Amino acid sequence: MRGWALPAIALLCFGLNWTVSAAPPDVRPREVAAAELPAQARATLELIRRGGPFPHAQDGTVFGNRERLLPARERGYYREYTVPTPGARDRGARRIVAGAAGEYYYTDDHYASFRRLRE
Repeated sequence: MRGWALPAIALLCFGLNWTVSAAPPDVRPREVAAAELPAQARATLELIRRGGPFPHAQDGTVFGNRERLLPARERGYYREYTVPTPGARDRGARRIVAGAAGEYYYTDDHYASFRRLRE
């Protein structure tokens, strides 16, 4: 037998119970105070609260939460808004995602992680 076969058979025989989950069922992103955000994020937050006008056509579109890092909600619950990134030639990686109940989340790594905004 090859070197990998014996450990593989042992795993099968002893029935190690490994489960893989795409996201925990009760996701709770870390928090950050709104005052600690970059100036561009605070300005975007103010635009969201005023209802615009927004600089990008994608602002206010549905955020699908495909990464499942935010609490699970029905489609259309979350909306995303661009936070300008100085020096970026495109929209950059920073966003604010707004929930229909008035909660806000900030990401500076294009949805790889989120922090819930604390007022």
